[in-house]
Amino acid sequence: MRNIIIGVGAFLLLITLSSSLYTISETEQAIITQFGEPIGSAHADPGLHVKVPFIQTVHVLDKRWLEWSGDPNQIPTKDKKYIWVDTYTRWRIKDPLLFYQRVGDERSAQSRLDDIVDGETRNVIANNDLIEVVRSTDRTFSESEENAGIDMSVADVIGKIAMGRDKITRAILDKSRNIVAEFGIELVDVQVRRVNYVAEVQQKVYERMISERRRIAERSRSEGQGKAAEIRGQKERDLKGIQSEAYKKAQEVMGKADGESTRIYAEAYGRDPELYQFLKTMETYRKTMGTDTTLILSTEGEFFKYLKQSR
Repeated sequence: MRNIIIGVGAFLLLITLSSSLYTISETEQAIITQFGEPIGSAHADPGLHVKVPFIQTVHVLDKRWLEWSGDPNQIPTKDKKYIWVDTYTRWRIKDPLLFYQRVGDERSAQSRLDDIVDGETRNVIANNDLIEVVRSTDRTFSESEENAGIDMSVADVIGKIAMGRDKITRAILDKSRNIVAEFGIELVDVQVRRVNYVAEVQQKVYERMISERRRIAERSRSEGQGKAAEIRGQKERDLKGIQSEAYKKAQEVMGKADGESTRIYAEAYGRDPELYQFLKTMETYRKTMGTDTTLILSTEGEFFKYLKQSR
């Protein structure tokens, strides 16, 4: 019986000791509550700690930087452009006691961040034009970007950017940070992961891009046709120049040949006028008369003289 009592006592002592001891790792911090009320400050030192068994409860909280990713929200910009904005942030529990009293746990904190960060994102973006959310600097568009289908109505206001995305995200961070500080939370960064048009506007943007690409294609095609016409015109001018030069040289050669021929004929005529007249008449016969040629000539004509003498 005594052994049983000792065993039961040892078991109860073991349970008591186990419920009075707890450990905290390097990434954790703890709040001790007694009957639901926090006792003392948070414990952040890693190692073994002691609490009152059965009465006090340990609430372990993470002390690392945590991630919050918001749901994409449809937000109208100041210039009435409806866009989807997807944001994320990094946060941590800065004041564990205040955090436990105002929020309780990380799930509730994520819900609070949904309301706060999403709300401030909506407020800041709704007070700025779309170009402020998209761009961070006043860098001008290059010609290749203009030809890529960028809406030139946007390019017209590039020089009027007042904030840009960097300052917008900083404004969201500052406004959200002031609010979440009341819950023992610290925000270190807020960034816009993605900005996109809503489905209806996307379709219009795609149609405008297609139209722009077609316009650029038509311009390139027109420039190509103009260049082709210019090349063809230059070819025709060069061809006519070559033909003109060739005709000129041919006429010069023919003129020289005719002159030489006339000279030879003149020399022949001077040596034997009768032979020259006979040869020229024979040549004329050959050129003017064929097998089916009928001539009516006077017997007294010079043209018939040699025919009459041949009988």
